[in-house]
Amino acid sequence: MSIILGINMQHAGASACLIVDGEIKFAIAEERLNRIKYYGGFPRESIKACLGYVNIDWTDIDYVAVGRDSLANLNRKLAYVAMHPALFKNLSAIKSGKKGMGDLRLTITKECGVDVESLRFQQVNVEHHLAHTASAFFVSGWEDAAGITIDGSGDFVTCMFSECRGREIKPVHRIYVPNSLGSFYSMICQFIGYKKYGDEGKVMGLAALGEDSYGDTFQEMISYRDGQIKLNPKYFLPFGHDQGVSLNSMGEMITRRHYTDYMIERFGAPREPNAEITKRDMNLAFGLQKRFEEIYFNLLDHLYQLVPNDKVVMAGGCALNSVANGKLFEHTPFRRSFIQPAAGDEGLAMGAALYVAHSILKEGANRELPNAYCGREYSDEEIKQELEAREVPYEWLSRGQLLERAADEITEGKVVGWFQGRSEWGPRALGNRSILCHPGYPGMKDILNARIKRREAFRPFAPVVRKERQAEIFASDYPTPFMLHVYEIRPEWRSRLGAVNHVDNTGRVQTLTREQNPLFYDLIATFEEKTGIPIVLNTSFNENEPIVERPGEAIDCYMRTRMDVLVIGSFICKKTEGSRQ
Repeated sequence: MSIILGINMQHAGASACLIVDGEIKFAIAEERLNRIKYYGGFPRESIKACLGYVNIDWTDIDYVAVGRDSLANLNRKLAYVAMHPALFKNLSAIKSGKKGMGDLRLTITKECGVDVESLRFQQVNVEHHLAHTASAFFVSGWEDAAGITIDGSGDFVTCMFSECRGREIKPVHRIYVPNSLGSFYSMICQFIGYKKYGDEGKVMGLAALGEDSYGDTFQEMISYRDGQIKLNPKYFLPFGHDQGVSLNSMGEMITRRHYTDYMIERFGAPREPNAEITKRDMNLAFGLQKRFEEIYFNLLDHLYQLVPNDKVVMAGGCALNSVANGKLFEHTPFRRSFIQPAAGDEGLAMGAALYVAHSILKEGANRELPNAYCGREYSDEEIKQELEAREVPYEWLSRGQLLERAADEITEGKVVGWFQGRSEWGPRALGNRSILCHPGYPGMKDILNARIKRREAFRPFAPVVRKERQAEIFASDYPTPFMLHVYEIRPEWRSRLGAVNHVDNTGRVQTLTREQNPLFYDLIATFEEKTGIPIVLNTSFNENEPIVERPGEAIDCYMRTRMDVLVIGSFICKKTEGSRQ
Protein backbone atom coordinates (compact mmCIF):
# COMPACT_ATOMS: atom_id res chain seq x y z
CA MET A 1 0.00 0.00 0.00
CA SER A 2 1.12 3.55 -0.74
CA ILE A 3 1.50 7.02 0.66
CA ILE A 4 0.23 9.61 -1.84
CA LEU A 5 0.58 13.37 -1.54
CA GLY A 6 -1.82 15.32 -3.73
CA ILE A 7 -1.10 18.97 -4.46
CA ASN A 8 -2.62 21.89 -6.31
CA MET A 9 0.08 24.44 -7.09
CA GLN A 10 0.70 27.53 -9.21
CA HIS A 11 -3.06 27.81 -9.49
CA ALA A 12 -5.90 29.28 -7.44
CA GLY A 13 -6.60 27.41 -4.22
CA ALA A 14 -3.15 25.94 -3.62
CA SER A 15 -3.64 22.95 -1.34
CA ALA A 16 -2.39 19.55 -0.24
CA CYS A 17 -3.96 16.22 0.66
CA LEU A 18 -2.41 13.07 2.08
CA ILE A 19 -3.79 9.60 1.35
CA VAL A 20 -2.36 6.54 3.11
CA ASP A 21 -3.36 3.03 2.02
CA GLY A 22 -6.24 4.49 0.03
CA GLU A 23 -7.67 6.48 2.97
CA ILE A 24 -7.81 10.28 3.20
CA LYS A 25 -5.84 11.31 6.26
CA PHE A 26 -5.55 15.09 5.96
CA ALA A 27 -6.37 17.91 3.56
CA ILE A 28 -6.03 21.67 3.80
CA ALA A 29 -5.84 24.76 1.59
CA GLU A 30 -2.74 26.92 1.84
CA GLU A 31 -4.80 30.07 2.48
CA ARG A 32 -5.87 28.70 5.87
CA LEU A 33 -2.24 28.65 6.97
CA ASN A 34 -0.55 31.59 5.23
CA ARG A 35 -3.70 33.78 5.48
CA ILE A 36 -3.65 34.87 1.80
CA LYS A 37 -7.12 34.41 0.27
CA TYR A 38 -7.20 32.04 -2.73
CA TYR A 39 -3.39 31.74 -2.54
CA GLY A 40 -2.09 30.31 -5.80
CA GLY A 41 1.60 29.60 -5.22
CA PHE A 42 3.29 26.51 -3.84
CA PRO A 43 1.43 24.87 -0.89
CA ARG A 44 4.46 24.67 1.38
CA GLU A 45 2.60 25.03 4.69
CA SER A 46 -0.19 22.67 3.60
CA ILE A 47 2.34 19.96 2.74
CA LYS A 48 4.10 20.49 6.05
CA ALA A 49 0.77 20.12 7.87
CA CYS A 50 -0.05 16.92 5.97
CA LEU A 51 3.27 15.28 6.78
CA GLY A 52 3.17 16.46 10.38
CA TYR A 53 -0.32 15.11 10.99
CA VAL A 54 0.68 11.52 10.19
CA ASN A 55 4.28 11.95 11.37
CA ILE A 56 6.10 11.13 8.14
CA ASP A 57 8.72 12.88 6.04
CA TRP A 58 9.47 13.23 2.35
CA THR A 59 11.36 9.93 2.18
CA ASP A 60 8.12 8.08 3.00
CA ILE A 61 6.13 9.47 0.08
CA ASP A 62 5.59 7.07 -2.81
CA TYR A 63 3.65 9.31 -5.19
CA VAL A 64 3.05 13.02 -5.64
CA ALA A 65 -0.12 13.66 -7.64
CA VAL A 66 -0.60 17.05 -9.29
CA GLY A 67 -4.02 18.18 -10.48
CA ARG A 68 -2.79 19.45 -13.83
CA ASP A 69 -1.27 17.90 -16.95
CA SER A 70 0.25 20.28 -19.52
CA LEU A 71 0.23 17.51 -22.15
CA ALA A 72 -3.52 16.94 -21.87
CA ASN A 73 -5.53 18.17 -24.86
CA LEU A 74 -2.30 19.27 -26.50
CA ASN A 75 -3.66 18.90 -30.04
CA ARG A 76 -6.55 21.20 -29.19
CA LYS A 77 -4.18 23.81 -27.78
CA LEU A 78 -1.94 23.71 -30.83
CA ALA A 79 -4.91 23.93 -33.18
CA TYR A 80 -6.22 26.95 -31.29
CA VAL A 81 -2.87 28.73 -31.50
CA ALA A 82 -2.65 27.91 -35.22
CA MET A 83 -6.03 29.55 -35.74
CA HIS A 84 -5.10 32.56 -33.58
CA PRO A 85 -1.36 33.17 -34.17
CA ALA A 86 -1.56 36.65 -32.67
CA LEU A 87 -2.21 35.01 -29.28
CA PHE A 88 0.92 32.83 -29.34
CA LYS A 89 2.92 35.32 -27.27
CA ASN A 90 0.16 35.60 -24.68
CA LEU A 91 -0.24 31.84 -24.38
CA SER A 92 3.50 31.34 -24.09
CA ALA A 93 3.61 33.89 -21.28
CA ILE A 94 0.81 32.08 -19.46
CA LYS A 95 2.69 28.79 -19.76
CA SER A 96 5.98 30.30 -18.59
CA GLY A 97 4.18 31.66 -15.54
CA LYS A 98 3.49 28.12 -14.32
CA LYS A 99 6.95 27.89 -12.84
CA GLY A 100 7.72 24.80 -10.85
CA MET A 101 5.33 22.52 -12.70
CA GLY A 102 8.01 20.96 -14.88
CA ASP A 103 10.66 19.90 -12.38
CA LEU A 104 8.71 19.26 -9.20
CA ARG A 105 11.69 17.82 -7.34
CA LEU A 106 13.69 21.02 -7.70
CA THR A 107 10.68 23.06 -6.60
CA ILE A 108 10.22 20.91 -3.50
CA THR A 109 13.93 21.15 -2.73
CA LYS A 110 13.74 24.93 -2.89
CA GLU A 111 10.39 25.44 -1.15
CA CYS A 112 10.65 22.77 1.55
CA GLY A 113 14.38 22.63 2.19
CA VAL A 114 14.62 18.96 1.24
CA ASP A 115 17.69 17.19 -0.16
CA VAL A 116 16.72 16.33 -3.72
CA GLU A 117 18.62 13.03 -3.44
CA SER A 118 16.27 11.91 -0.67
CA LEU A 119 13.15 12.22 -2.81
CA ARG A 120 12.05 8.85 -4.13
CA PHE A 121 8.47 9.61 -5.11
CA GLN A 122 6.97 9.12 -8.55
CA GLN A 123 5.24 12.20 -9.97
CA VAL A 124 1.85 11.73 -11.61
CA ASN A 125 0.14 14.59 -13.42
CA VAL A 126 -3.63 14.19 -13.60
CA GLU A 127 -5.67 16.20 -16.09
CA HIS A 128 -7.45 19.08 -14.35
CA HIS A 129 -11.05 17.96 -14.97
CA LEU A 130 -10.20 14.31 -14.39
CA ALA A 131 -8.89 15.28 -10.96
CA HIS A 132 -12.07 17.30 -10.33
CA THR A 133 -14.22 14.28 -11.21
CA ALA A 134 -12.14 11.95 -9.06
CA SER A 135 -12.49 14.35 -6.13
CA ALA A 136 -16.25 13.76 -6.17
CA PHE A 137 -16.76 10.22 -7.45
CA PHE A 138 -14.21 8.44 -5.28
CA VAL A 139 -15.73 9.85 -2.06
CA SER A 140 -19.38 9.51 -3.14
CA GLY A 141 -19.75 5.95 -1.85
CA TRP A 142 -21.30 4.95 -5.20
CA GLU A 143 -20.15 2.20 -7.54
CA ASP A 144 -21.37 4.10 -10.60
CA ALA A 145 -22.50 7.60 -11.52
CA ALA A 146 -22.51 10.22 -14.24
CA GLY A 147 -19.86 12.88 -13.69
CA ILE A 148 -19.76 16.55 -14.66
CA THR A 149 -17.19 19.22 -13.94
CA ILE A 150 -17.62 22.86 -14.97
CA ASP A 151 -15.36 25.85 -14.30
CA GLY A 152 -13.47 28.68 -15.98
CA SER A 153 -10.89 26.40 -17.55
CA GLY A 154 -8.22 23.87 -16.75
CA ASP A 155 -5.86 22.09 -19.15
CA PHE A 156 -7.75 23.84 -21.97
CA VAL A 157 -11.11 22.29 -20.97
CA THR A 158 -14.04 24.19 -19.44
CA CYS A 159 -16.49 21.31 -18.95
CA MET A 160 -16.16 17.53 -18.95
CA PHE A 161 -18.74 14.72 -18.86
CA SER A 162 -17.68 11.30 -17.58
CA GLU A 163 -18.98 7.80 -17.04
CA CYS A 164 -17.82 6.73 -13.59
CA ARG A 165 -17.83 3.05 -12.74
CA GLY A 166 -15.84 1.09 -10.18
CA ARG A 167 -12.29 2.44 -10.27
CA GLU A 168 -12.56 4.00 -13.70
CA ILE A 169 -13.51 7.46 -14.90
CA LYS A 170 -14.16 7.53 -18.62
CA PRO A 171 -14.47 11.01 -20.19
CA VAL A 172 -17.23 11.02 -22.80
CA HIS A 173 -17.52 14.70 -23.73
CA ARG A 174 -15.51 17.90 -23.36
CA ILE A 175 -16.05 21.60 -23.99
CA TYR A 176 -12.87 23.50 -24.78
CA VAL A 177 -11.48 26.99 -24.32
CA PRO A 178 -12.63 29.69 -24.99
CA ASN A 179 -16.25 28.59 -24.51
CA SER A 180 -16.70 28.59 -20.77
CA LEU A 181 -19.73 28.85 -18.51
CA GLY A 182 -17.40 29.90 -15.69
CA SER A 183 -15.86 32.69 -17.78
CA PHE A 184 -19.36 33.88 -18.70
CA TYR A 185 -20.24 34.20 -15.02
CA SER A 186 -16.97 35.91 -14.11
CA MET A 187 -17.23 38.47 -16.92
CA ILE A 188 -20.57 39.81 -15.71
CA CYS A 189 -19.29 39.83 -12.13
CA GLN A 190 -16.38 41.99 -13.25
CA PHE A 191 -18.66 44.36 -15.14
CA ILE A 192 -20.89 45.01 -12.14
CA GLY A 193 -17.94 45.72 -9.87
CA TYR A 194 -17.04 42.33 -8.41
CA LYS A 195 -13.57 42.05 -9.85
CA LYS A 196 -11.77 39.97 -7.24
CA TYR A 197 -11.15 36.31 -7.77
CA GLY A 198 -13.91 34.39 -5.97
CA ASP A 199 -16.51 37.18 -5.97
CA GLU A 200 -19.00 35.10 -7.95
CA GLY A 201 -20.82 33.93 -4.84
CA LYS A 202 -21.68 37.52 -3.94
CA VAL A 203 -23.34 38.10 -7.31
CA MET A 204 -25.34 34.89 -6.89
CA GLY A 205 -26.91 36.49 -3.82
CA LEU A 206 -27.46 39.81 -5.59
CA ALA A 207 -29.40 38.10 -8.40
CA ALA A 208 -32.45 37.65 -6.18
CA LEU A 209 -32.90 41.44 -6.07
CA GLY A 210 -33.05 41.86 -9.87
CA GLU A 211 -35.63 41.48 -12.60
CA ASP A 212 -35.65 39.75 -15.99
CA SER A 213 -34.77 42.80 -18.12
CA TYR A 214 -31.96 41.50 -20.33
CA GLY A 215 -33.09 38.04 -21.38
CA ASP A 216 -32.56 38.51 -25.12
CA THR A 217 -29.10 39.96 -24.57
CA PHE A 218 -27.98 37.04 -22.44
CA GLN A 219 -29.33 34.62 -25.04
CA GLU A 220 -27.10 36.37 -27.57
CA MET A 221 -24.13 36.51 -25.20
CA ILE A 222 -23.86 32.75 -24.66
CA SER A 223 -25.58 30.05 -26.70
CA TYR A 224 -26.11 26.33 -26.21
CA ARG A 225 -26.63 23.54 -28.74
CA ASP A 226 -26.18 19.77 -28.57
CA GLY A 227 -23.88 19.70 -25.55
CA GLN A 228 -21.76 22.65 -26.65
CA ILE A 229 -21.77 26.27 -25.50
CA LYS A 230 -20.42 29.25 -27.39
CA LEU A 231 -19.42 32.66 -26.08
CA ASN A 232 -20.17 35.57 -28.41
CA PRO A 233 -16.84 37.39 -29.00
CA LYS A 234 -18.76 40.64 -29.30
CA TYR A 235 -18.97 40.60 -25.48
CA PHE A 236 -15.80 38.75 -24.41
CA LEU A 237 -12.16 39.65 -24.90
CA PRO A 238 -10.38 36.76 -26.64
CA PHE A 239 -8.64 34.02 -24.70
CA GLY A 240 -4.97 34.81 -24.15
CA HIS A 241 -5.56 38.53 -23.67
CA ASP A 242 -4.85 40.28 -20.36
CA GLN A 243 -8.25 39.31 -19.02
CA GLY A 244 -6.68 36.06 -17.79
CA VAL A 245 -5.96 35.16 -14.19
CA SER A 246 -2.38 35.47 -12.96
CA LEU A 247 -0.38 35.39 -9.73
CA ASN A 248 1.42 38.35 -8.23
CA SER A 249 4.64 38.07 -6.25
CA MET A 250 2.65 37.29 -3.09
CA GLY A 251 0.79 34.41 -4.70
CA GLU A 252 -2.46 36.39 -4.80
CA MET A 253 -4.87 35.82 -7.66
CA ILE A 254 -5.11 38.80 -10.01
CA THR A 255 -7.92 39.00 -12.55
CA ARG A 256 -7.89 41.25 -15.59
CA ARG A 257 -10.66 42.68 -17.71
CA HIS A 258 -12.72 40.13 -19.62
CA TYR A 259 -15.51 42.26 -21.12
CA THR A 260 -15.30 44.18 -24.40
CA ASP A 261 -16.08 47.80 -25.15
CA TYR A 262 -19.37 46.63 -26.59
CA MET A 263 -20.53 45.80 -23.06
CA ILE A 264 -20.00 49.46 -22.19
CA GLU A 265 -21.86 50.59 -25.30
CA ARG A 266 -24.73 48.27 -24.46
CA PHE A 267 -25.03 48.78 -20.70
CA GLY A 268 -23.11 51.96 -19.89
CA ALA A 269 -20.07 52.37 -17.69
CA PRO A 270 -19.09 49.37 -15.59
CA ARG A 271 -19.68 49.73 -11.88
CA GLU A 272 -16.61 50.41 -9.76
CA PRO A 273 -16.08 48.34 -6.61
CA ASN A 274 -17.81 49.80 -3.54
CA ALA A 275 -19.92 52.15 -5.68
CA GLU A 276 -23.68 52.18 -5.31
CA ILE A 277 -25.38 49.08 -6.68
CA THR A 278 -27.99 50.23 -9.19
CA LYS A 279 -31.07 48.50 -10.51
CA ARG A 280 -29.12 47.85 -13.71
CA ASP A 281 -26.52 45.90 -11.75
CA MET A 282 -29.21 43.90 -9.96
CA ASN A 283 -30.89 43.10 -13.27
CA LEU A 284 -27.60 42.05 -14.83
CA ALA A 285 -27.00 39.73 -11.88
CA PHE A 286 -30.51 38.30 -12.29
CA GLY A 287 -30.03 37.73 -16.02
CA LEU A 288 -26.63 36.17 -15.41
CA GLN A 289 -27.94 33.67 -12.87
CA LYS A 290 -31.00 32.86 -15.00
CA ARG A 291 -28.94 32.16 -18.14
CA PHE A 292 -26.36 30.24 -16.11
CA GLU A 293 -29.08 27.96 -14.77
CA GLU A 294 -30.58 27.39 -18.22
CA ILE A 295 -27.26 26.22 -19.63
CA TYR A 296 -26.32 24.34 -16.44
CA PHE A 297 -29.48 22.26 -16.71
CA ASN A 298 -29.07 21.81 -20.47
CA LEU A 299 -25.60 20.40 -19.87
CA LEU A 300 -26.91 18.06 -17.19
CA ASP A 301 -29.70 16.88 -19.50
CA HIS A 302 -27.15 16.14 -22.21
CA LEU A 303 -24.95 14.32 -19.71
CA TYR A 304 -27.89 12.09 -18.81
CA GLN A 305 -28.40 11.24 -22.48
CA LEU A 306 -24.77 10.12 -22.75
CA VAL A 307 -24.58 8.48 -19.31
CA PRO A 308 -28.13 7.41 -18.32
CA ASN A 309 -27.69 7.09 -14.56
CA ASP A 310 -29.86 8.69 -11.89
CA LYS A 311 -26.77 9.58 -9.83
CA VAL A 312 -24.47 12.49 -10.68
CA VAL A 313 -21.19 13.58 -9.10
CA MET A 314 -20.16 17.21 -9.55
CA ALA A 315 -17.11 19.41 -9.05
CA GLY A 316 -15.42 22.50 -10.48
CA GLY A 317 -16.03 26.10 -9.47
CA CYS A 318 -19.48 26.23 -11.10
CA ALA A 319 -20.61 23.38 -8.84
CA LEU A 320 -20.45 25.90 -5.98
CA ASN A 321 -23.50 27.66 -7.47
CA SER A 322 -25.81 26.54 -4.69
CA VAL A 323 -28.86 28.31 -6.16
CA ALA A 324 -28.67 26.19 -9.31
CA ASN A 325 -27.86 23.05 -7.31
CA GLY A 326 -31.03 23.48 -5.28
CA LYS A 327 -33.11 23.23 -8.47
CA LEU A 328 -31.23 20.29 -9.98
CA PHE A 329 -33.84 17.61 -9.28
CA GLU A 330 -36.65 19.84 -10.49
CA HIS A 331 -35.03 20.58 -13.87
CA THR A 332 -32.98 17.46 -14.73
CA PRO A 333 -33.52 13.67 -14.77
CA PHE A 334 -31.03 13.09 -11.94
CA ARG A 335 -32.42 11.95 -8.60
CA ARG A 336 -29.24 11.86 -6.49
CA SER A 337 -26.19 14.12 -6.49
CA PHE A 338 -22.86 14.30 -4.69
CA ILE A 339 -20.91 17.54 -4.72
CA GLN A 340 -17.40 17.64 -3.30
CA PRO A 341 -17.16 20.08 -0.32
CA ALA A 342 -14.03 21.60 -1.89
CA ALA A 343 -15.59 21.67 -5.35
CA GLY A 344 -13.33 24.51 -6.48
CA ASP A 345 -9.69 24.23 -7.40
CA GLU A 346 -8.39 23.49 -3.92
CA GLY A 347 -10.17 20.15 -4.35
CA LEU A 348 -7.75 19.22 -7.13
CA ALA A 349 -5.19 18.09 -4.54
CA MET A 350 -7.60 15.51 -3.15
CA GLY A 351 -8.86 14.55 -6.61
CA ALA A 352 -5.41 13.95 -8.05
CA ALA A 353 -4.40 11.81 -5.07
CA LEU A 354 -7.66 9.84 -5.20
CA TYR A 355 -7.19 9.23 -8.92
CA VAL A 356 -3.73 7.76 -8.33
CA ALA A 357 -5.00 5.61 -5.45
CA HIS A 358 -8.10 4.24 -7.19
CA SER A 359 -7.49 4.32 -10.93
CA ILE A 360 -3.75 3.69 -11.09
CA LEU A 361 -2.85 1.73 -7.95
CA LYS A 362 -6.29 0.14 -7.40
CA GLU A 363 -6.08 0.87 -3.68
CA GLY A 364 -8.75 1.78 -1.17
CA ALA A 365 -12.52 1.68 -1.38
CA ASN A 366 -15.04 4.23 -2.63
CA ARG A 367 -16.43 5.27 0.74
CA GLU A 368 -18.72 8.25 1.17
CA LEU A 369 -16.87 11.19 2.71
CA PRO A 370 -18.49 11.19 6.17
CA ASN A 371 -17.87 14.88 6.78
CA ALA A 372 -15.65 17.74 5.66
CA TYR A 373 -13.45 17.81 8.77
CA CYS A 374 -10.08 16.99 7.21
CA GLY A 375 -7.82 19.53 8.94
CA ARG A 376 -6.15 19.68 12.32
CA GLU A 377 -7.69 19.56 15.80
CA TYR A 378 -6.16 21.45 18.74
CA SER A 379 -6.00 20.23 22.31
CA ASP A 380 -7.38 22.13 25.30
CA GLU A 381 -3.82 22.59 26.51
CA GLU A 382 -2.81 24.28 23.24
CA ILE A 383 -5.91 26.48 23.37
CA LYS A 384 -5.31 27.39 27.02
CA GLN A 385 -1.76 28.51 26.21
CA GLU A 386 -3.05 30.84 23.48
CA LEU A 387 -5.74 32.31 25.75
CA GLU A 388 -3.26 32.96 28.55
CA ALA A 389 -0.66 34.41 26.19
CA ARG A 390 -3.27 37.02 25.16
CA GLU A 391 -4.56 37.49 28.73
CA VAL A 392 -8.10 36.60 27.71
CA PRO A 393 -10.32 35.59 30.66
CA TYR A 394 -11.82 32.14 30.25
CA GLU A 395 -13.84 29.52 32.06
CA TRP A 396 -13.44 25.76 31.63
CA LEU A 397 -16.73 23.86 31.28
CA SER A 398 -17.77 20.23 31.00
CA ARG A 399 -19.39 19.15 27.74
CA GLY A 400 -22.91 19.47 29.11
CA GLN A 401 -22.21 22.86 30.67
CA LEU A 402 -20.61 24.08 27.45
CA LEU A 403 -23.67 23.18 25.40
CA GLU A 404 -26.07 24.81 27.86
CA ARG A 405 -24.08 28.03 28.13
CA ALA A 406 -23.49 28.34 24.40
CA ALA A 407 -27.17 27.67 23.62
CA ASP A 408 -28.20 30.25 26.23
CA GLU A 409 -25.95 32.89 24.68
CA ILE A 410 -27.32 32.22 21.18
CA THR A 411 -30.88 32.28 22.51
CA GLU A 412 -30.24 35.71 24.05
CA GLY A 413 -29.15 37.12 20.69
CA LYS A 414 -25.40 37.03 21.29
CA VAL A 415 -22.85 36.59 18.49
CA VAL A 416 -20.89 33.43 19.34
CA GLY A 417 -17.57 32.30 17.90
CA TRP A 418 -17.43 28.50 17.80
CA PHE A 419 -14.02 26.80 17.41
CA GLN A 420 -14.04 23.02 17.77
CA GLY A 421 -12.48 19.84 16.38
CA ARG A 422 -10.80 19.44 13.01
CA SER A 423 -11.07 22.29 10.52
CA GLU A 424 -13.25 22.06 7.43
CA TRP A 425 -12.09 21.11 3.92
CA GLY A 426 -13.53 23.56 1.41
CA PRO A 427 -14.78 27.15 1.44
CA ARG A 428 -17.65 26.68 3.92
CA ALA A 429 -17.54 26.81 7.70
CA LEU A 430 -19.56 23.75 8.68
CA GLY A 431 -19.66 23.96 12.43
CA ASN A 432 -16.03 23.71 13.55
CA ARG A 433 -14.78 27.17 12.53
CA SER A 434 -18.08 29.04 12.67
CA ILE A 435 -19.82 32.12 14.01
CA LEU A 436 -23.25 31.16 15.32
CA CYS A 437 -26.35 33.27 15.96
CA HIS A 438 -30.10 33.03 16.58
CA PRO A 439 -31.72 32.78 13.11
CA GLY A 440 -34.87 34.61 14.20
CA TYR A 441 -33.58 37.19 16.65
CA PRO A 442 -34.83 40.67 15.63
CA GLY A 443 -32.23 42.51 13.53
CA MET A 444 -29.67 39.71 13.85
CA LYS A 445 -28.48 39.97 10.25
CA ASP A 446 -27.74 43.68 10.67
CA ILE A 447 -26.12 43.09 14.07
CA LEU A 448 -23.78 40.47 12.62
CA ASN A 449 -22.84 42.66 9.67
CA ALA A 450 -22.27 45.75 11.79
CA ARG A 451 -20.18 44.01 14.42
CA ILE A 452 -18.08 41.57 12.43
CA LYS A 453 -18.79 40.56 8.84
CA ARG A 454 -19.31 43.98 7.22
CA ARG A 455 -20.84 42.34 4.18
CA GLU A 456 -23.20 43.83 1.63
CA ALA A 457 -26.71 43.92 3.04
CA PHE A 458 -28.09 41.73 0.24
CA ARG A 459 -25.84 38.77 1.02
CA PRO A 460 -27.67 36.03 2.92
CA PHE A 461 -26.49 34.04 5.93
CA ALA A 462 -26.88 30.28 6.05
CA PRO A 463 -29.11 28.06 8.20
CA VAL A 464 -27.85 24.76 9.57
CA VAL A 465 -30.65 22.33 10.43
CA ARG A 466 -30.89 18.97 12.10
CA LYS A 467 -31.53 16.49 9.28
CA GLU A 468 -34.70 15.02 10.74
CA ARG A 469 -36.38 18.46 10.75
CA GLN A 470 -35.26 19.54 7.27
CA ALA A 471 -38.38 18.53 5.32
CA GLU A 472 -40.61 20.33 7.79
CA ILE A 473 -38.86 23.66 7.20
CA PHE A 474 -37.51 23.49 3.64
CA ALA A 475 -39.14 22.54 0.34
CA SER A 476 -36.58 19.78 -0.26
CA ASP A 477 -35.51 16.98 2.03
CA TYR A 478 -32.44 16.01 0.00
CA PRO A 479 -29.41 16.25 2.32
CA THR A 480 -26.86 19.01 1.78
CA PRO A 481 -24.16 18.43 4.42
CA PHE A 482 -21.64 20.76 2.76
CA MET A 483 -23.93 23.80 2.39
CA LEU A 484 -24.08 23.53 -1.40
CA HIS A 485 -27.83 23.75 -2.09
CA VAL A 486 -30.28 26.63 -1.77
CA TYR A 487 -33.82 25.53 -0.89
CA GLU A 488 -37.07 27.42 -0.46
CA ILE A 489 -38.11 28.03 3.14
CA ARG A 490 -41.70 26.99 3.81
CA PRO A 491 -44.08 29.94 4.38
CA GLU A 492 -44.90 29.09 8.00
CA TRP A 493 -41.20 29.31 8.96
CA ARG A 494 -40.12 32.45 7.14
CA SER A 495 -40.96 34.95 9.85
CA ARG A 496 -39.26 32.78 12.48
CA LEU A 497 -36.06 32.62 10.43
CA GLY A 498 -35.68 36.25 9.42
CA ALA A 499 -31.87 36.33 9.68
CA VAL A 500 -31.40 33.43 7.23
CA ASN A 501 -34.45 33.94 4.99
CA HIS A 502 -33.19 35.57 1.78
CA VAL A 503 -35.26 38.12 -0.12
CA ASP A 504 -36.58 35.33 -2.37
CA ASN A 505 -37.55 33.20 0.67
CA THR A 506 -34.68 30.75 0.30
CA GLY A 507 -31.75 29.64 2.42
CA ARG A 508 -28.39 28.07 1.60
CA VAL A 509 -28.85 25.03 3.79
CA GLN A 510 -26.49 22.83 5.73
CA THR A 511 -28.11 19.64 6.97
CA LEU A 512 -26.53 17.87 9.91
CA THR A 513 -26.72 14.43 11.46
CA ARG A 514 -25.31 13.55 14.84
CA GLU A 515 -22.86 11.12 13.24
CA GLN A 516 -21.32 13.94 11.19
CA ASN A 517 -20.61 16.25 14.14
CA PRO A 518 -21.95 15.14 17.57
CA LEU A 519 -21.03 18.33 19.47
CA PHE A 520 -22.46 20.73 16.90
CA TYR A 521 -25.58 18.60 16.51
CA ASP A 522 -26.14 18.55 20.26
CA LEU A 523 -25.71 22.31 20.43
CA ILE A 524 -28.50 22.79 17.86
CA ALA A 525 -30.67 20.29 19.75
CA THR A 526 -30.07 22.19 22.99
CA PHE A 527 -30.93 25.47 21.26
CA GLU A 528 -34.12 23.86 19.94
CA GLU A 529 -35.12 22.82 23.46
CA LYS A 530 -34.92 26.48 24.49
CA THR A 531 -36.53 28.08 21.43
CA GLY A 532 -38.41 25.45 19.43
CA ILE A 533 -36.18 26.25 16.43
CA PRO A 534 -33.98 23.36 15.17
CA ILE A 535 -31.74 25.76 13.25
CA VAL A 536 -28.89 28.14 14.00
CA LEU A 537 -27.37 30.78 11.75
CA ASN A 538 -23.93 29.59 10.68
CA THR A 539 -21.33 31.80 9.00
CA SER A 540 -17.58 31.52 8.64
CA PHE A 541 -15.35 32.44 11.57
CA ASN A 542 -13.41 35.33 9.99
CA GLU A 543 -13.40 39.05 9.34
CA ASN A 544 -12.51 39.80 5.69
CA GLU A 545 -9.83 37.09 5.73
CA PRO A 546 -9.59 33.34 5.19
CA ILE A 547 -11.50 31.28 7.74
CA VAL A 548 -9.56 31.00 10.99
CA GLU A 549 -7.54 27.81 11.29
CA ARG A 550 -5.53 28.00 14.53
CA PRO A 551 -6.71 28.89 18.05
CA GLY A 552 -4.67 32.10 18.08
CA GLU A 553 -6.42 33.37 14.93
CA ALA A 554 -9.84 32.64 16.44
CA ILE A 555 -8.93 34.46 19.66
CA ASP A 556 -7.53 37.44 17.76
CA CYS A 557 -10.69 37.70 15.65
CA TYR A 558 -12.82 37.52 18.80
CA MET A 559 -10.79 40.25 20.48
CA ARG A 560 -10.66 42.76 17.62
CA THR A 561 -14.34 42.49 16.67
CA ARG A 562 -17.55 43.02 18.59
CA MET A 563 -18.16 39.30 18.97
CA ASP A 564 -19.88 38.67 22.30
CA VAL A 565 -18.74 35.17 23.18
CA LEU A 566 -16.02 32.73 22.17
CA VAL A 567 -16.51 29.00 22.71
CA ILE A 568 -13.16 27.39 21.95
CA GLY A 569 -12.46 23.81 22.90
CA SER A 570 -13.73 23.33 26.44
CA PHE A 571 -13.42 27.03 27.24
CA ILE A 572 -15.89 29.89 27.08
CA CYS A 573 -14.88 33.55 26.97
CA LYS A 574 -17.37 36.39 27.31
CA LYS A 575 -16.96 40.12 26.92
CA THR A 576 -18.55 42.72 29.12
CA GLU A 577 -20.86 45.28 27.55
CA GLY A 578 -18.12 47.92 27.56
CA SER A 579 -15.48 45.70 25.98
CA ARG A 580 -17.65 45.12 22.90
CA GLN A 581 -17.78 48.77 21.90
